[in-house]
Amino acid sequence: MHNEPFPVLARLRAGQPVFAATVTTPSPEAAAHLATLGFHFLWVEMEHSPITLESLRLITLASRGLPAQVFARVPVNEIWTAKRVLDQGVTGVIFPFTTTPELARRAADACHYPPAGRRGSGAGAAVRTWPVSGQYYDSADANVTVICVVEEAAALPHIDEIVATPGVDVIFIGTSDLSFSMGFRGRQDAPELQQAIDTIAAAAQRHGKFLGRPAGSPEQVRAYMEQGFRLFQMPTEIGLMERGARSLLDPLGAAGVPPSERTLY
Repeated sequence: MHNEPFPVLARLRAGQPVFAATVTTPSPEAAAHLATLGFHFLWVEMEHSPITLESLRLITLASRGLPAQVFARVPVNEIWTAKRVLDQGVTGVIFPFTTTPELARRAADACHYPPAGRRGSGAGAAVRTWPVSGQYYDSADANVTVICVVEEAAALPHIDEIVATPGVDVIFIGTSDLSFSMGFRGRQDAPELQQAIDTIAAAAQRHGKFLGRPAGSPEQVRAYMEQGFRLFQMPTEIGLMERGARSLLDPLGAAGVPPSERTLY
């Protein structure tokens, strides 16, 4: 067992960066290996990948005792979706499209037991894999990380209320969907997009919330840290596989199949 069972919040509170590997394939073995490579948590992607609740439980079991925590991004911001992943033993929940104060409140409520929230009891599986012994309910309330993804321009008029919500730990800016919502089709170079990012980031800093965003390189991480970001979603296991293959094979002249010509399976 590693020394700090909940490194994400510990590092954020100390002002240190946190790096997540994104998991998109239902492979407990691959996830467990990712959990030993230096990432602080696994971002198990249940919004945009075929990972099921059963696969999430196997990933949680396979990663037990390894350095990286297991978080799940649920497909929709609802109390029941968070309840199901929390009851498998994850130590963080990522809520997409948190566009209103009501959705931010729902996210916080979903991750805390009454009276602070509305999480239902029944976490037998989570208790069996929780990294600390003792009272699970109190430990979960204190240590589950609540991440709200702000990724629509419609959130901007309400951003202070969203960010100020008690029980929300991290405001994560979904820069690609934010770009789409502004009509830029994912482009990241529009000045209006940067202005929206700055507005969200400023609100998070005003209300003492940690800031997150995607990052694909050390250079990006360093630049974003200068802007106050501390939590970073990094590439998927597939992306890391491709990067490793290209760094090995490109110098040897062994070209892969171009993306436009690939067929899967």
